Amino acid sequence: MKRTMTSFAALAVAMLGTSALAQDPVELRMMWYSDGVEGEVMQDLLDRFEAENPDIDVVLDNVAYQVIQEQLPIQLASGQGPDIARVTNLKEQAVHWLDLRPHVADAAYWDENFGNRFDWMREDGSDAIPGFLTQLTMVGGFANKTLFDQAGVEMPGADGTWDDWVNAAEEVRQSQGTTAAFAIDRSGHRISGPNASFGANYIGEDGMPAPIDDGTMAFVEKLVNWTTEGKQLPDVWVSAAGTTYRSGADDFINAQIPFLYSGSWQVANLSTKIGDAFDWVAIGSPCGPAGCSGLAGGAALVGIKYTEHPEEVARVMDYLGSEPVVREFSERTLFLPAHAGIVETGGLNFQSDDPNVPPALDRFVQASGETLPLADKLPAWKWANAYYGALVSRVSQAMAGEITLDEARMLMDEDIADVVANAQ
Repeated sequence: MKRTMTSFAALAVAMLGTSALAQDPVELRMMWYSDGVEGEVMQDLLDRFEAENPDIDVVLDNVAYQVIQEQLPIQLASGQGPDIARVTNLKEQAVHWLDLRPHVADAAYWDENFGNRFDWMREDGSDAIPGFLTQLTMVGGFANKTLFDQAGVEMPGADGTWDDWVNAAEEVRQSQGTTAAFAIDRSGHRISGPNASFGANYIGEDGMPAPIDDGTMAFVEKLVNWTTEGKQLPDVWVSAAGTTYRSGADDFINAQIPFLYSGSWQVANLSTKIGDAFDWVAIGSPCGPAGCSGLAGGAALVGIKYTEHPEEVARVMDYLGSEPVVREFSERTLFLPAHAGIVETGGLNFQSDDPNVPPALDRFVQASGETLPLADKLPAWKWANAYYGALVSRVSQAMAGEITLDEARMLMDEDIADVVANAQ
């Protein structure tokens, strides 16, 4: 009898061991959006990670950027969300990011290679490792060189003003019959570099939001007038409500506008979708009275602190943040890397046969050295998104004729004050 019980016990232990070995891998959800081909590249990288780490299954949930901007914050506010996410609202939502410092294999590596951007995505005074920028971005413009050539219109030079570019693009529109002269992405972030170029200041001496000033309104007034005159494609801004993002990239790709103001993340998208249909160039940012500034930024891959699997999240992040993987991701997506070691050593072999791509990337690198002080402060400023949201929603209403510019200015101040009050 005793021998039988022992046999049963041994069998039970053996079965338990077999069950443990056969246990399903830990499933992690990664919420991801794409501007171009980066979703395909990320899936390939994750497939290789899973082959080397069969105990972790990473499900890549490809969503629209609007989901990242509007639905993810609701999930986070309720203490939920994916395990990992690609986000652009870095500072305002920093309270929700997982601190990877206790979990990554080598925190010093992260500090050395990504630390110069950590303040963009963590709470003030924190030493957390929240994640890393999947790319460094720079806001700037693109011109359809073929349309300009066909119209016989010379593109403005490096010191071309906003008026110069809009007027030149309008000449192209009238000659070539395009739908409009230009479009700026429907984004408060996108117009903040131009605002700075017209003398705007968002940040008060106490670090809190300053009232909407004359510099901001100087460019906003131009933008509203260009839209009501039909020079800016109205659908980009007027067809959406609230803070909903809309890019003019598809209109540029379809040759409906000769001038697009968007950013470096569009390079792969333009190259893939335009092909050899026409030649295009990156132009940096047109100038205002105070300078010719775009705005640096980036999308970051962050861990979400509500995950039940922080150790597994850190293993995925260690892999994706490793120098060889960051280098490959950058070369295949045509993104500017935010990895200090790669930036220092250089030698990136961007994978494109498109002759438009190398000079476009070079122009964005040059533009990163042309930003104004306000633009340099915004990525790490807590209240930047409060400003961006107020700008995009109220400027759109002014474009639609629902409110006057004076009313828009007053309502933007109220919107920003409401965000600050709610946060406090």
